[in-house]
Amino acid sequence: MQLYLKLAVGNVRRSARDYSVYFATLGFAACLLYSFVASTDYLVALGLSTEQMGVLGSAGDILQAFSVFTVLVFLFLVRYANRFLLRRRKREFALYELMGMGRGATAFVLIAETALVGACALALGIALGGALSPAFGAIAAFVFNVSWRPMFAFSAGSAFWTAGCFSVIFALNALDGARNMTKRPLIELFFADRTPEVIRLGGRLARAGQVALAAVLLAVVWGACLFQPICFIAFIMPMGFAACVATALVARLGASWWADRARARAEAYWSGLRAFTVRQVEARVSSSSMALACVCVLIAAAVCMMVAGFAFSVGLRTPEMLSNGMSASLAPIGYIGIFYGSVFLLSAVAVLSLQQLSGAADARRAYGTLAQLGCDRIDMRSSVRAQVRLYFCAPLAGAFIHDLFGLVLVAFLSFALGVQGFFAIVAGVLGFTVMLMAVYALMTARAVERVVLPRV
Repeated sequence: MQLYLKLAVGNVRRSARDYSVYFATLGFAACLLYSFVASTDYLVALGLSTEQMGVLGSAGDILQAFSVFTVLVFLFLVRYANRFLLRRRKREFALYELMGMGRGATAFVLIAETALVGACALALGIALGGALSPAFGAIAAFVFNVSWRPMFAFSAGSAFWTAGCFSVIFALNALDGARNMTKRPLIELFFADRTPEVIRLGGRLARAGQVALAAVLLAVVWGACLFQPICFIAFIMPMGFAACVATALVARLGASWWADRARARAEAYWSGLRAFTVRQVEARVSSSSMALACVCVLIAAAVCMMVAGFAFSVGLRTPEMLSNGMSASLAPIGYIGIFYGSVFLLSAVAVLSLQQLSGAADARRAYGTLAQLGCDRIDMRSSVRAQVRLYFCAPLAGAFIHDLFGLVLVAFLSFALGVQGFFAIVAGVLGFTVMLMAVYALMTARAVERVVLPRV
């Protein structure tokens, strides 16, 4: 047992650099969950009136109820991340079995690793939430329209709630991962990194059908957003699914068009490793298109929700809303919009980063072959960065196109409330989104380089 625990600790320490994006995402998730539940404690520390305390008590119940949905989002995020790690390490677990470790021992090591990672991420997230409590308190004070002063606050109750949620999340995912590994045949684990990618884009008729389907779905979603906003809101889930399907089709067709266009420029195509880069992107179109589409739609929804949350909070400060006394009771709606927008944005960039790392694990053999052929390390690094840049910029551009229509609806509602400075709010949210995407793109590029480039 002690040997297995040492093996689990050693694996986590060894993987910390390669999976820095994974650890950072879990830490940010714990920080967001803790800070959202602790928002009422931030406000109490600022000193509120008796009436504000009454409103805050009911708001706290609402916020904690909505935090359950956040737990479900993070549950699927951690599950996606764990499935990536398992795919990356199947060969390693196969070697454990070849050395005499049984399936039960291998599952125990995996569960111990998951528990250790979850505990470290939880501690990091709660510590970060406490350190950033002045900033989170400023957002809560802005939304609830109370005076703010810089101060640090720690909520033991929120920390216990976050710890309980993370325990459930990681327990479920640890059991799922162990079950997934123990039912796989040894030969499948050992040769998992050699499973080929299957590409199915179809002929001209099939592509024409995909173009028509994408156009119809986008026309329905964008048209409803512009001309039937009540219908769009009432059927928000089907609309989101339609947007994902249409975006996935556009991603597949766009990647194919981009590859054909690159080959048409023969001189540039055969310069450096451009042909290799194009082939790497093109080869993963089928498997990555839906992930990219979900990321694109999540980013678009995150931007709209954050803009709506800030705009709604500003609208509650209008004389009409202040005079009827409803601004305080409606304040949680704005805070929920801001928070869930942040959760969706974090989930989107995390899924995108992990998808890139998963692809990098599959491409390691190709980069090793390039190194054996004498390819320069600088050229291989440029290829990695070009691929990561494309995979981050394309969903971001698609999200902004969706937001051209989604923000029209948000603007209509905001102007109806008499919101001032709407375009400044939009600029701030877009700037924050681009900054977060840039930070994750840099972290992902470095992590992918550590995975695929030969050690020096």
